[in-house]
Amino acid sequence: MISANVIEPSKAKLRLTIICLVLALGTLFLYWPVTHHEFVILDDNLYVTANPHVQAGLSWAGVAWAFTNIFASNWHPLTWLSHMLDCQLFGLKPAGPHLINVGIHIANVLLLFAWLRGATGAVWRSAFVAALFAWHPLHVESIAWVAERKDVLSAFFWLLALLAYTRYAASFKGQSLKLKATDYALVLFLFACSLMAKPMAVTLPFVLLLVDYWPLGRMRSAECGVRNLKVLVLEKIPFLALAVAASAVNYVAQKGGGATWSADALPLPVRVANALVSYVRYLSKTFWPADLAVIYPYQKHWPLWLVLAAAVCLLIWSVMVIMRARQNPFLFFGWFYFAGTLIPTIGLVQVGPQAMADRYMYLPSIGLFVLIVWGVNVLATQPRPKIFAALMGTGALGACLVVTSLQLAHWQNSLTLLAHTVEVTTDNYTADAYLGGELEEAGLADAALQFYQESVRIAPQFAISQWDLGMALLRKGRASEAAEHLAVAAQLTPNDPVIQCYYGKALAAAGKLAEAKIQFTGALRINPGYAEAQAALVALVAAHPELK
Repeated sequence: MISANVIEPSKAKLRLTIICLVLALGTLFLYWPVTHHEFVILDDNLYVTANPHVQAGLSWAGVAWAFTNIFASNWHPLTWLSHMLDCQLFGLKPAGPHLINVGIHIANVLLLFAWLRGATGAVWRSAFVAALFAWHPLHVESIAWVAERKDVLSAFFWLLALLAYTRYAASFKGQSLKLKATDYALVLFLFACSLMAKPMAVTLPFVLLLVDYWPLGRMRSAECGVRNLKVLVLEKIPFLALAVAASAVNYVAQKGGGATWSADALPLPVRVANALVSYVRYLSKTFWPADLAVIYPYQKHWPLWLVLAAAVCLLIWSVMVIMRARQNPFLFFGWFYFAGTLIPTIGLVQVGPQAMADRYMYLPSIGLFVLIVWGVNVLATQPRPKIFAALMGTGALGACLVVTSLQLAHWQNSLTLLAHTVEVTTDNYTADAYLGGELEEAGLADAALQFYQESVRIAPQFAISQWDLGMALLRKGRASEAAEHLAVAAQLTPNDPVIQCYYGKALAAAGKLAEAKIQFTGALRINPGYAEAQAALVALVAAHPELK
């Protein structure tokens, strides 16, 4: 006769297996369409399609380049190595890299489930959080965009670090000092790997303190031998040192690459206002993921009432969470996990032209999902409310599947992605410029011209738009108009010999020969070996000897 003690573990194991299969296969089925998607113009060229270091595949020279160079305003060697491996395996076929992104995301989903279940003992709540993480529309950008490999890869090591840290915390219950040191070193190593995939992981030391509070309860447990916050903070010093070093390297990389905005361009009050509003916008898009876009244009002048309302709402909720921390510690964990992990990308140090980005929510959303799921569980204490909550939760997951599928369709190629972005945002000069380029490449020059003009109207100081519009006009034979816009582009980027050269060509086509010669000469002053400028200058002087 088989005892109940044997049957129960078997049932539990079967239940866990079924949950993992549903999470994994459901995510694979949902994201399978990306295997038919193309690379997109946004950063995929820098990371793969126009990067000779990556295209060469894995090699010792490639490894050395990945670890010793700052490229695309970032230092993330493990991300470069993963792209090199893609090229080694798949060449420049996009299906492979897309599928690898999906595979890493599935691994992250299962790791999140394993960590939450192990740390809390709550199977179904952990499964629901993992399902939200797997299927939420805000995560499409991190998975469907090859250049965002760094998101899913960094999260992979982040979640492994949480698992290892939970084991390390458990090692205080009677295990050897050697094993404790080994577990600690493993957590530190995984944190370093997460940083080398994407430096946004710098907040992990802060998150480990939150994990100490809940779900591990190390701040109030006498069993583990760690009884106060001071000891726990001292324990995190090596992690803090790594985070500070990574932050410094990343700041230098982004500043050197021209990705950061100066204080003159974006004063601190403007950045703080955008950060406050962005927090609320992230919350809004978590609960109602509508009008998701790959580029959200930066708005320098939010209405004062909106900024103040955002600040008050965030403050009130933070105070409420703190007041309820003793009764419901998951509230404190979830809220400050979300708020804290967003700090590196919230825009206090502005990097890039976007006000916010869906990809920045890949890890921070975990905190909100925990807060929601555990909060609903506390509210639904009776059988009927629990059934109602389960039905509502199932409906929410179903809605996530539908909206994610629809959002995923916009990522088929650059044209569909940018057209959707322009449709759901306003005054998006960056998206207008890129969409114009895609339309022109598709042979729709007149439509492209309209988007170039719109981009210049919105942001006349955006050099790329001025260049695109000038070149489009030049190709249409409207040389005088082209010269006006290329002149602005040349003024905005005075050290670009290509812009100087084509400004000269526009001037020459408009009959302004002496001015054209000045531009060709200026281009050669910047780059004496620039063959196109040399040829243009020689042809100009040969046709007009009086210019010698």
